[in-house]
Amino acid sequence: MTDNLTPRKIVAELDRYIVGQDAAKKAVAVAIRNRWRRQQLAPDLRKDVTPKNIIMIGPTGVGKTEIARRLAQLVGAPFIKVEATKYTEVGYVGRDVESMIRDLTEAAVGLVKQKQREQVVEKAKERVTERLLDLLLPTKGWSPPEDDEEKEKRQRTRDKFKAMLAAGDLEDRQVELAVEQKQQQAFQMLAATSVENLQADFQSMLENIMAKPAGPRQVTVAEARKILLEQETEALIDRAAVVEQAVDLVENQGIVFLDELDKVCGPASSHGPDISRQGVQRDLLPVVEGTTVNTKYGPVRTDHILFIAAGAFHLSKPADLMPELQGRFPIRVELTDLTRDDFLRILTEPKHAITKQYAELLGTEGVTVEFTSDGVEALADIAFEVNRTAQNIGARRLHTILERVVEEISFQAPELPTKRVRIDGQYVREKLTAILQKEDLSKYIL
Repeated sequence: MTDNLTPRKIVAELDRYIVGQDAAKKAVAVAIRNRWRRQQLAPDLRKDVTPKNIIMIGPTGVGKTEIARRLAQLVGAPFIKVEATKYTEVGYVGRDVESMIRDLTEAAVGLVKQKQREQVVEKAKERVTERLLDLLLPTKGWSPPEDDEEKEKRQRTRDKFKAMLAAGDLEDRQVELAVEQKQQQAFQMLAATSVENLQADFQSMLENIMAKPAGPRQVTVAEARKILLEQETEALIDRAAVVEQAVDLVENQGIVFLDELDKVCGPASSHGPDISRQGVQRDLLPVVEGTTVNTKYGPVRTDHILFIAAGAFHLSKPADLMPELQGRFPIRVELTDLTRDDFLRILTEPKHAITKQYAELLGTEGVTVEFTSDGVEALADIAFEVNRTAQNIGARRLHTILERVVEEISFQAPELPTKRVRIDGQYVREKLTAILQKEDLSKYIL
């Protein structure tokens, strides 16, 4: 994270993709900026400054997940979204809460690996070219030392083929390539202590041990280039550095989005063990407070991971959480229901607004789709009205409505005689009136 990524700039960037919800945007922007501020502190003080975790309270479809996801992308932080209802108390069948940290570490490894790939790709391409030349111009058996003239002749041939490779003239040429089996550190995979991962990791280890090396096969130069680039890139990546950087990234920049927290609220059950409510809260507490989780990449500390929890809290409230857990989520922001004007803005303002997405998708078929202003207003009106009279699913309603509006165009797009379609208010109402007149909207797509 750079020092010029101020809270104001973070909010401005989030505004490009998400409409409204200013309070939530400000809260996450300050939380991210505090991470940078913490890094500027003296080491002895830095270790004691913990993140201020956040609870987002609001109905479905108003932007809770999108804010967290876009935030993580903006700062390049490892991010996972998990649902609190998927976890059970330790000792029962189901996922244990520590598995979220293992998943986050996997995400971090992927991020760091991708960065290293970008750094070594040019060198890998150079190696691939040399290996392709070796395949195209093999040295058959042993030959006596060449004189200078033979060496020069061979180099000229190699240079000629190298130029042809660069020009793409040999992409369809067949070469014989021994496809290498990926070597993984199978036994290291068993370092993860999670029971749910143990079976999959053990199976993967056995597959690596039992796998027989693949023999040579005939492939085109184009296919060989892809295989060799993967091999050379992997060979150039410093695996130890990847793990070290990934663990550091998780511990200092990781973000966990814990959805449906309201579903594990409430008092303990009086009818036997409560493995998915109070039990989950008890197990979640040390992870949020700060503990060490064993992963296959080594121990990971959770003290400075940012936890953003979310829930509708229709039937419960944050005060129903365990007091200790409440204290670990000091910042609470409420997200509001979407209004008709919010729907209008969602359809037009974001960088990748849904209307723009549909226009681009149909553009691949040569169809030009124009959404008029009254057409967009009709979509917003109907989305707001259906959410008001049926189940409120927030901005997701726009997807169901717009999909129904463009369904026929999407189906006929390749054969449409007229490659220009104008979606105005009348067109929208014609497509949706029959459904809107039904008494029970829940039976239909909207």
